[in-house]
Amino acid sequence: MKFPKGVFQIRNLKNGKVFISSSSDLNSSWNSQKFKLNAGMHPNSFLQQDWKEMREENFVYEVLEIIEDTDEKPVDPMDIKALESILIEQTQPYSEKGYHKK
Repeated sequence: MKFPKGVFQIRNLKNGKVFISSSSDLNSSWNSQKFKLNAGMHPNSFLQQDWKEMREENFVYEVLEIIEDTDEKPVDPMDIKALESILIEQTQPYSEKGYHKK
């Protein structure tokens, strides 16, 4: 079975900050991210703190880019990470714009 792969963001509806990451299964990544956040185990402490203070209903999951597998060539996980890096560089989700550290 093929799963959609690509880059997503979690956006805070109150302050507009974003957390950008990638996944080899975009269908399940939101549930995985929510589980970590609700359990207090998310690796991004800034996002974790806002999630705890502002609650889940103030965040949305948005797919930014999808990379399609082809019959000739499956998507390389390094390509997904490279796309994530490009989108982080373009978006600059630091300080008041996002949850990433420079």
